[in-house]
Amino acid sequence: MRRSSHQPDNEVTTFNWRVVKLLLPYLFEFKARIFLALACLVLTKVASVYLPFILKDIVDILDNQEENRVYLVPFALVGAYGLVRLTTVIFAEIRDTLFGRVTERAIRRIGLKVFQHLHKLDLDFHLNRQTGGLSRDIDRGTSGINFLMRFMVFNIIPTLIEIIMVVGILFFNYGIWFALITLSSIMFYVVYSVYATDWRTRFIREANKADSSSNTRAIDSLLNYETVKYFTNEDFEAKAYDSQLATWEQAKMKNRLSLFALNGGQALIISFSMTAMLALAAYEVTYGKMTLGDFVLINAFMMQLFIPLNFLGFVYREIRGSLANIEHMFDLMLKKPKVEDNDDADTLTLSDAEIKFTGVSFAYDVKRPIIKNISFTIKSGQKVAVVGESGSGKSTLVKLLFRFYDCDSGKITIDGQNIRQVTQHSLRKNIGIVPQDTVLFNDTLFANVNYGAPEANEEMVNKAFKLAHLSDFVSRLPDGAKSMVGERGLKLSGGEKQRVAIARTILKNPRILVFDEATSSLDSQSEQAILSAIKEVAEHRTSLVIAHRLSTIVDADNIIVMQQGEIVEQGTHQGLLVKKGYYHKMWQLQQSDNS
Repeated sequence: MRRSSHQPDNEVTTFNWRVVKLLLPYLFEFKARIFLALACLVLTKVASVYLPFILKDIVDILDNQEENRVYLVPFALVGAYGLVRLTTVIFAEIRDTLFGRVTERAIRRIGLKVFQHLHKLDLDFHLNRQTGGLSRDIDRGTSGINFLMRFMVFNIIPTLIEIIMVVGILFFNYGIWFALITLSSIMFYVVYSVYATDWRTRFIREANKADSSSNTRAIDSLLNYETVKYFTNEDFEAKAYDSQLATWEQAKMKNRLSLFALNGGQALIISFSMTAMLALAAYEVTYGKMTLGDFVLINAFMMQLFIPLNFLGFVYREIRGSLANIEHMFDLMLKKPKVEDNDDADTLTLSDAEIKFTGVSFAYDVKRPIIKNISFTIKSGQKVAVVGESGSGKSTLVKLLFRFYDCDSGKITIDGQNIRQVTQHSLRKNIGIVPQDTVLFNDTLFANVNYGAPEANEEMVNKAFKLAHLSDFVSRLPDGAKSMVGERGLKLSGGEKQRVAIARTILKNPRILVFDEATSSLDSQSEQAILSAIKEVAEHRTSLVIAHRLSTIVDADNIIVMQQGEIVEQGTHQGLLVKKGYYHKMWQLQQSDNS
């Protein structure tokens, strides 16, 4: 069994302004906060640039200090230095606090929008998408927004402001050579960092792909825990996962070596630039053109500039990666569902709840038709069963009725309303289903049943337990209805899960009921109990039953026999037995199996 996952590259070749434009509306929700945060940012940089001047004055005064002179001035300057440094920290903290709310609200808004959009996408998208990779894409996208906002606003912009201020000060106070060395060294540093980061992009891609692949493999394996155990494939899964981790390990090693090359080159440029600046400053001090305080000031300026620049390679790469991750998350929101409501779609209104399939044809793949020109009617209050061999298209009828897919030709109507002309929400609101494969939330029994109608009170939920013949089972549990069912209902048996699904549908109380082999996991005794409950619940409701066990649908008003996507017979149980056709053969075969 091999599972593959295609993950998009997490790097882009150019700065993506489209992503920035997409983010702006979410950020401008707090315009006043942004303005105050930017004001604090500027004040922080002004205070930061002023610090070396105080340091210069302290050094110059101490250097020219005469014996027995009062030490008030240097101590006052030392105090001022501490005060200004404290001011930079306070302004930075205020800036972070103000802008933090903006970023968090943007992440919340976008995260919710992506989540809602994913639920709007069609079933086909989710069937072809691996949950682990999708979850990681969303996590990376929201983390990318946080990183982008934090470093763009608190690292890149402040550094640019400081560079402009420092180069200007050096040019006007100390001459063109100091300004040129500073500017050229910074430019050379930036060019090298960008070039080296672009070079290591492929190693980052490999590491991210390996990370996503291993994560998807692990989640996929854990979700299929029972299957792994059934086939004793723990070692197989461990080896497959280790293979993914080995790829990740190799990619991370290359990533680490390329990072060493980047950091080493940056350190060389910083060392050369600092040496050149300090050598020039030392020369000027030697010939009396500059004071010792000026020497200290220039050294302080260079250190202040290169400390944030030292992270440029990391910030540049992460910002580009963040932009790619955010763009990929936004691309999810651009995906259009194959099944959409019409602009003028009405709300489904029920009177008789009569369902009619008219000339319906459908294929998942055009090369393999599943449903071929099917027509039948389920009149108000009737119970209609669909039987047939596996792959005959029985469950596909349910998917078409729920509009998980639209039929290729023909139409499905409810009380004369084409389901393609009504909203999907109103359609599904009026249909209850007990599926063949019941998947439960990792929550309590009560919460799983209550999910059928979240507004229902405890009394209504307990009544649903009773009708689904779950009350005795619940009473035997130590925590009763508060018992956890485990991920995907792993702690419950197949029959127990199916009864929870029946209780959930009972609580929803819809006019139309669909049972997709709802008793397939039950023993004979439980099956009879559930069938009586279903009969009671389905009374005066329109019911569509997909059945494997023919004994469960002998009371159906109409039984439709399907083969290879076509209706080959239909009628009542007794009528079909008299015909001695396909249904008769199926009945005889099942009766002999049960004897």
